[in-house]
Formats: sequence, C-alpha cells, structure tokens
Amino acid sequence: MSSEKPPEKLTLSSYMPLVAMAGIILIVQIFAIFLAAPMQAEDMAAFEDPEATTNSLLYIVFILVFTFMLLVAIKKNMKWIIQLTILLAVAFTIYYVLYALLAITPISDFTNNAISILLSIAMTVVLYKFPEWYVIDILGLMIGAGCAAIFGISLAIIPTIVLLVLLAVYDAISVYKTKHMIALADGVMDLKLPILFVIPKHLGYSFRTEKFDKEGEREAFFMGLGDAVMPTILVVSAYMFIEQIGPVHYPALGAMIGTIVGFFALGILVMKGKPQAGLPFLNSGVILGYVAGCLLSGSPLY
Repeated sequence: MSSEKPPEKLTLSSYMPLVAMAGIILIVQIFAIFLAAPMQAEDMAAFEDPEATTNSLLYIVFILVFTFMLLVAIKKNMKWIIQLTILLAVAFTIYYVLYALLAITPISDFTNNAISILLSIAMTVVLYKFPEWYVIDILGLMIGAGCAAIFGISLAIIPTIVLLVLLAVYDAISVYKTKHMIALADGVMDLKLPILFVIPKHLGYSFRTEKFDKEGEREAFFMGLGDAVMPTILVVSAYMFIEQIGPVHYPALGAMIGTIVGFFALGILVMKGKPQAGLPFLNSGVILGYVAGCLLSGSPLY
C-alpha cells in the first residue's frame, strides 16, 4: 500500500480512501467466490492435486523467478518486456473470467470462445491505449477476482495457508530488508498497468497524465493488486473445500472479515506515515478470521 506524507492532522475524511480500498477488496472477494464454481466446472484449476503442499512452494519459486526477471528488465531499461508480459497475462486472465461467466449461459463452447477472445483482446487494447484510473480499477477487479478464484480452487486449505505464510514472510523481507519490492513498484508505476488499484483524491484526477515524481505529492492513493488477491485465495479455498454448516458459510465469511480487519490495521499505520508491508497484516487477518469462522460454525479446520 502506498501513500504520500500524511497531513499534519488526520480527520475522519482522511480515512475515506481506506474505506474505498476495503470496498475494493470485498468486491474482489465476492466476485472471486462467484467465479469459483464455474471455473472449477470448466477445469481451470492451476494444479491437479489441490492437497499437495508442494504447489505452494512452486508458486513461491515462480514469484521469485518472475520478480528477478522484472528487476533485470528495469535495470537494463527494457520496460517494454514488462509491459508486454503483463498485458499478455491480463488478456489471458480476462479470457478465463469471461469464459467462466459465459459458461453458465446456454451458448455453445464455440460462441463462448469467440466472444471471450474478442472481448479480452478489446479490453486489453483499451487498457494499452487509454490507461485511465477507472479502466485500471475495473480490469483490476476482473483480474484480481479471476486470479484468486483460479488459485482458490487449485489449493486446499493447508497448501493455501502455507502459501500465505510464506508470502507474508517474503513481503516483509522484500519491503523491510532487501527493499527490492519498493524498487520494483517504483520501476513499473509509469507503465500504467493493472497491477494496482488507484483511488483518486478528486474527480478531475488523471492517472494517464500523472508524473511519478518521488519528491512530489501524489494525487491518488494506490493499493497493490496482490493485497486483494492473496488473502482472497483463502476465502475461495474455504468456500470450496470446507463444507458449509448452517445458513452461512462462516469459514469463508470469517476469512473475509479477517481480511478487512487486517487491512484497516495496515491502513491506519500507513496513514500515520509508517510505510508497511501489506501481506503480513492481510494474510494474518484472513487466516485468523478463517480459524474463527471454523470454530464458530464447528467446521473442521481442514
């Protein structure tokens, strides 16, 4: 999560961006839950065995390799590689989301494929040509929910918790110790890609024209896409792998509430001028919320 130097005195309105960001996280989580069943029906899981903890380790290795490649591209001033890679990932993710949504309609597979391909290409082109903040946010919601749903149906509870713990440790190291995640964020901000959510401070704000001067005051708040995606993986996993007991799916609901509690704890510190790694707060919150939901409903923890 990113914020400029805070005002001298924080008022209630100062925290409205946090409310907006929390709302974005909730939308991603609800949308991801909605996508989970059709994606599972269409066999979109990333791993064959959702119970295998090695899947979590493979995910971490992929993140490390991908991050290293991005840092090398930034150092060699080859940002076009980053832009091309992420735009391709955007197109594929949007395609999966659209295909899953259209799969619940009575149209044929051929028609579904044709529509999903054409729309995913069109949306990616719009993003490339007109990367305004609301385009970034709308596509970010689709991409975030799609990614969380895919990995949520691919990882059962134990592998998901292992993944979230490892990611929280990695995020803390990369922000507080090596600081390479900060360098990576600074290096890709000007590419105007849906790897973050943008909350403008005023309606006249334009993300397309903003110059990211490290010394200047920014006109918007930013939240990394991963801050919404990673805890949502456990929300989806709980929804798909833990049987519902009673009228409410308490494990999934508890995970959602825990995410928001962790987010506000993170946000309050950031608003006070104390930059923090996001995932230690968010992942801890979603795990504790999940456990509380299981205990409340009498559901097994895994």
